[in-house]
Amino acid sequence: MFDFTWFADPNAWAALLTLTLLEIVLGIDNIVFISILVDRLPPEQRKKGRIIGLGLAMICRLCLLATISWMMSLTTNLFSISVHPVLWKMIPYAAEHGGQLGISGKGLILLAGGFFLIWKATKEIHHKLEGEEESHTSSKAATFGAIMAQIAIIDIVFSLDSVITAAGMADHLSVMMLAVVISIGVMMLAAASIGDFVSKHPSVKMLALSFLILIGTALIAEGFHFEIPKGYIYFAMAFSLGVELLNLKIRSKSTR
Repeated sequence: MFDFTWFADPNAWAALLTLTLLEIVLGIDNIVFISILVDRLPPEQRKKGRIIGLGLAMICRLCLLATISWMMSLTTNLFSISVHPVLWKMIPYAAEHGGQLGISGKGLILLAGGFFLIWKATKEIHHKLEGEEESHTSSKAATFGAIMAQIAIIDIVFSLDSVITAAGMADHLSVMMLAVVISIGVMMLAAASIGDFVSKHPSVKMLALSFLILIGTALIAEGFHFEIPKGYIYFAMAFSLGVELLNLKIRSKSTR
C-alpha cells in the first residue's frame, strides 16, 4: 500500500512541499469554522476542542485518501435535472449537456455541506445580533459532543477538495498522506492563535461568519457545476480581513 521509493525522487519532494502548502491554504476555512464552533464551549475546553477538531479533520482526510479510487468515483453523475435555457449561460455545464445538469455523489455532499455552513453561520450571526448566548448549564460532555459532531460533519465536506487536489498532484499515496499530516500539524500550531484572535474581536468573528456564508455559497455553486475560481474567494477574504485589521488598528489608537 505504501511505497517509499520516492525518497530518491526530487519531483516527489517538490510535490510534497507544494501539496503541503496547498493543504494549509485549503485548511484555512476549516480552522475558521472550528474556531467559531469551539468558541461556544467553556474556556477550559476550547484548546481541547481545537486539537480534537483538527485531529478529526486529519482522520477524515487520511481515510478518504485510503479510499481514493472510491473517492474519484464520486464524480460520476447519479441523476440529472433539467435546466431552463435562460440559465444555460450562467451554467456552461448545462449548455454543454443539452440543458441537463448532472448531480454526482460529490455534488450532493457539497450541496449538503454548503447549506449546512450557511445555516450554521446565519444562526451564529443571529445569536450575535440578538445578544443571545447558548447556555452552558447542560452537561459539558453533551455540549462538547455536539460541537465535535458538527466539526466531524463539515470536516468531510472540507476534505473533499483537499483529497482530490492531493490525488491530482502526487503519484504516491504516502506522499499525499505525509502532506496531510504535516499540514494538520502546522494548523494545530496556528489554530490557538487564530481562535483566540477571533474570539477576542467580535467584529472579526462576524467577518469570519460572513466568510463561512461565502464558502457555503461557493460549495453549493460547485455542487451545481458552477465553478467560482478559488483565487477570487481567497482574494476577497484576504482583502476584507486586511480592511478589518486596519479598522482594529484605528480603534486601538482611538482607545489609547
